[in-house]
Order: sequence, then structure tokens, then C-alpha cells
Amino acid sequence: ALMALLPFYEAHYRPTVVSEPDCRNRRAVLEHLAKSLVDDPNGVSVEVVDADPRPQLNLRVSDGDMGRIIGKRGRMANAIRTVTRAAAARDGIDIDIEFID
Repeated sequence: ALMALLPFYEAHYRPTVVSEPDCRNRRAVLEHLAKSLVDDPNGVSVEVVDADPRPQLNLRVSDGDMGRIIGKRGRMANAIRTVTRAAAARDGIDIDIEFID
């Protein structure tokens, strides 16, 4: 009985990486904003994970650059989230953004 539910579970609850054409605008905007703010633009990476209930963008930066991304009292992080969510709206998607240390 449980084995019959496995395909349903994998299809609905297991995070999977989203294909590039599905996330072009939101990923490009987040990557551009992050590279503009940090000292080491080559250390910026964005991973798109399709999680339930909505996709998630994980932003990683080099050591020492996370403070620039978060900003004072998290204002920069909130601004990055707002602009990236607007870009995701162009893709017709609601997203979450996580800053991974």
C-alpha cells in the first residue's frame, strides 16, 4: 500500500531542480543584483529548487560578502527579494528567496 503512494510523494513533495527556461527572468535578476553588490562576483551562484508549495531560489556568495547582500537591518535583502519576486511575476510564478551562508 505504501509503495503505491511513492510516485505521488516523489512528484509532489520531493524538491527537484527546475529547468532553465522556466526560471530565466527571476534567476537572471537575482544573479545580476548579487553580482553588483559583492566584492567577488565569481563567487555568486543561484540554485533554483522546485519545492512545495512554491519554487525557491538559493543564493550563495563568497565568504565575507553575505553582509553586503543582507545589508543594514536586512533592508538590502528585503529589496533583493522584492525585485526578484517582481521578475518572477513576469514568469507567472510566486517564489521564495533564501540566502545560504
